[in-house]
Parts: sequence; structure tokens; C-alpha cells
Amino acid sequence: MSHTFKVVAGGFVLLVLCLLVARLTGGASAAGAIATAVQVFIPLWLVAAGVNLWIGVAKAGYTLAEEAPIFLVVFAVPAAADLVVWWLVARGQPSS
Repeated sequence: MSHTFKVVAGGFVLLVLCLLVARLTGGASAAGAIATAVQVFIPLWLVAAGVNLWIGVAKAGYTLAEEAPIFLVVFAVPAAADLVVWWLVARGQPSS
């Protein structure tokens, strides 16, 4: 199994954890808590994907030019899933 696949899978795990925490701490509005968790996921995942980029350049010996496209894939795939969840939750909200 490739390292990139493992890191992307880690992004999905982080997204699920964010959603689970939101569900458990939902309070009055579970949908609002989920929307917040989805918004929190993006900066967390950006940092994690950036750490993966740094490790690839500093420790694994890849150049930034080699590692940058991998960073984009690693960040974009879970982030796109996050935005789909956000869109689905927002779509289910009644208009105010």
C-alpha cells in the first residue's frame, strides 16, 4: 500500500473523528455542530498535509517540485469529501 494512499486514508479518518465529536457534542443543533466540525477539519487537515509535505522534502529526500503535486492530492481528496458533507448538511437546513 502506497504512503500517499495511507495519508489520504488518514485524512478520512480525521474527518470521521471530527464528525463523531460533533455528533457527540451536538447540543441543541446537531446539524450546526456538524457544520462547525466540517469547518474545523479543513485547517487541521491543511496542517497535517503540510507536515506530510515537509517530511517528504526534509526527511525522505524529495524536492519541493516532486512533493507539491502529492501534497495537492493528499489535501484535496479529503477536503473535497469534507466540502460535500458540509454541502449536504447545509442543504438539509431550512432557509431562515
